[in-house]
Amino acid sequence: MIGRLRTALVGVAALLAGGALVTPAGAAPDPGAVSLTAQERAHAFWTPERMRAATPLDVLSVDRSEVRAAEIRKGTKTIVAPSAPGSSVGTLAFPEGGGEWTGGGAVVRTAGRVFFTYQGRTASCSGNAVTSANKSTVLTAGHCVKLEGAWHTNWVFAPGYHDGQTPYGTWAASKTLSTPQWTASEDINYDVGAAVVAPLDGKALTDVVGGQGVAFNTGYSKAMYAFGFPAAAPYDGQKFIYCSGTTYRDFLLSSDHGLTCDMTGGSSGGPWFTQFNESTGTGLQSSVNSFKYNFLPNAMYGPYFGADAQNLYQAAQSS
Repeated sequence: MIGRLRTALVGVAALLAGGALVTPAGAAPDPGAVSLTAQERAHAFWTPERMRAATPLDVLSVDRSEVRAAEIRKGTKTIVAPSAPGSSVGTLAFPEGGGEWTGGGAVVRTAGRVFFTYQGRTASCSGNAVTSANKSTVLTAGHCVKLEGAWHTNWVFAPGYHDGQTPYGTWAASKTLSTPQWTASEDINYDVGAAVVAPLDGKALTDVVGGQGVAFNTGYSKAMYAFGFPAAAPYDGQKFIYCSGTTYRDFLLSSDHGLTCDMTGGSSGGPWFTQFNESTGTGLQSSVNSFKYNFLPNAMYGPYFGADAQNLYQAAQSS
C-alpha cells in the first residue's frame, strides 16, 4: 500500500458530465464501461481547440515516504508480436534524454494523445495502440484512466496527434480498465491502464493505425525507448518526444524500471519499448511513463509488466 500520491493540475474550463454506465439487468455495475451516448458526447466535445487547451495530467510525483518496496508478481515470459507495418526511418540518438522523434515509422501512428475529463477539467496523457484480439486496445498509465478514486470521463484516444490535428481520427473509449492494485489503492508499482475503443467509421483501431507488440516478464536492465506527448514546460504537447537508454531497476522505493528522461506532464501513459527497431518504428511495449521522484527530476519510472499487467491486457483485448 502507498500513501496518497501528490499530483497537480492547472485549472481549466469545466467539461460535460460523463454518461451513464451500460449494465445488464441484475448485474453489478462495470465502473469502466461507457454508454454509446457518452461516447458520442466525447466525440462531439473534443474539438481541436479543446485539445490544444487541455492541461497535461502530471507525471506522478513521489517522495520517499509514499512508496513501500513490493515484489511484483512475475509470470512466464510472453511476447505478442507487432502487427503494425514498418516504414523506413532514420537513425536517431541512443541514449537520448528527451528529444523530438523525427524518424517516422510505425510508432508515429500507433502512439498518440489521450484526452479526458478529470475533476471537471480538460486533461491529457499519452497512450499506444497494441496488437490485440479485438483490434481496439490502447495501453496507458493507470492514473490516465482513474485517479483519486474516480474514473475519468469523456475519454478519447487521438493516434498520431499533432498541432491540434487528428490524422487517424478520434477514438472514444467504450471501456477503461486498470490493474486490480491500481483500481483498489492506486499502488504506484501497478500504474497500468487500458482502454477499449469503439469502432470509428466502421473500422477497428489497429486496422487503421496498426498495433505495436507487447512483452511481459522480460526482466530488467534493457535497452528501451520511451515515447510521449509532454505538454508541461518546456514542452507544449504538440511534438512527439522520445527518451532512450539502458534501464535500471529502481534502487529506491518501487519495483519499476528507471530511465534518464526529462519528459514532463502529458507524457504519462506513453509507451516504453524493448527490441525497438529504429528502422521500422516497431517494438514490444514493456512499460509506460508513470512517475518521477520529486528529488530526481531527470529520471522517469515505468511499471514492470508482470502477471497483473498481462492479465489487464488479456481482459482488455477480450472485451
